[in-house]
Amino acid sequence: MSLEPSPSVVVSAWALVLGSVLLSAPPAHATNGYQLMGIGSYQKSLAGAVTANPGSAMTAITNPAGMARVGPRADFSMEAFMPSRSVDFRAKGGAEADSDTRLYGIPSLGWTAPVSRTHPNVYFGGGMYGTSGMGVDYPVTPLNALGGTFTGYSDVMFWQMAPTLAWNVNPRLSLGVALNLDYQSVSLLQEIVQPGPPGPGMGTYRADLSRGASAFGIGAGVGVLYDLSPRITLGFAYKTKQIFPRLEYQLRQGDIDTTLAGGGPAPAGTYSLGLDYPRQAAVGVAFRPTGRLTVSADVKWINWADTMNRLGIHGPGGFRLAIDSGWSNQTVFAVGAAYRINDRLTLRVGYNHGGSPIGDAHAADNLILPAVVADHFAAGGSYAFNARWALGFHVMYAPRRSVTVPSTDALAPLLGGAKTSLKEVSAGMNIGYRF
Repeated sequence: MSLEPSPSVVVSAWALVLGSVLLSAPPAHATNGYQLMGIGSYQKSLAGAVTANPGSAMTAITNPAGMARVGPRADFSMEAFMPSRSVDFRAKGGAEADSDTRLYGIPSLGWTAPVSRTHPNVYFGGGMYGTSGMGVDYPVTPLNALGGTFTGYSDVMFWQMAPTLAWNVNPRLSLGVALNLDYQSVSLLQEIVQPGPPGPGMGTYRADLSRGASAFGIGAGVGVLYDLSPRITLGFAYKTKQIFPRLEYQLRQGDIDTTLAGGGPAPAGTYSLGLDYPRQAAVGVAFRPTGRLTVSADVKWINWADTMNRLGIHGPGGFRLAIDSGWSNQTVFAVGAAYRINDRLTLRVGYNHGGSPIGDAHAADNLILPAVVADHFAAGGSYAFNARWALGFHVMYAPRRSVTVPSTDALAPLLGGAKTSLKEVSAGMNIGYRF
């Protein structure tokens, strides 16, 4: 039996893989796609509207130019992220299952300072930042009334270091550039079993990459801040695609099995998966109508279609399992407001909207990658204990959103009406220190 499925089988095969491998970072956060809408409590409390309004050393990731604007400082942020994810197969007589993993801790650390006393307008900084990811842990779940079962697990981490050089060219213009040094780790297990006599739609579909694999990647980011006036600041940031070598997995015979899709068990050996991180661009504006109020807004474009539309698992003897997830590019809108109550206390609110890169037409391809939330509501603030120490805080809520496999889908006989959904809640704190 050939190990290379036909094109029609390949498409069906990927629909059964259900998006397992499209993961890349500290498992699941308040997300645009699978990317954090902001890093740390300052950015989260403004719902990510920070391209023209940097306020912490986490700006190395979002707009490197901000490292020259926030002043000499260090920030440590810790977030508790509590997602609620589920798959629902009741439309075909199956069952609903919730992911067993419900709490993730997300730390980030950043700092920035002038390079020397003789060059006070040139800043160097960086840090280690958890920026994106997704993860689920579903038990064995009835798939339909005919005894079919579904199992899904994924645990993915994505971190970035961002050594950054920023320069206040003059009182109005700041420039910045960051080298992105990336690390990602991906482990997953995906299995569908449909018992019955041998034939189409019967047997096993398994992708067991649970031993995990990791790789280091590289990219770059640039940023600009320009003050049109004392009240208005414009910002621009661009991040290149983050390039990774292929992730390698040592698999046993049958760890990949496409019998259900018309193939068969794959042999033991070394398998690989290519997974890069998308390029993106953002523009923003910050408006200060009074000395106490700042309103900021961002528009961001994320090129998911380049890195998340099609992937492939490669193995011995020319084996290739094509993956078509159907992700589209994403445009994200964010707005935030900060009001300084007094010299110590500042309160912030924000709203973030990014249309899901996954629609109903590709729900079957992404049942365990539920990156479908669209709206995020955030609030928070900071309290300055003295001239050096401050404590930031935030809470965030993303209402539940679902996508449903349509009755016209090629896999409707097996998965028609199946749903995947996601709701997100997070809370965090940031300790900031000014040098």
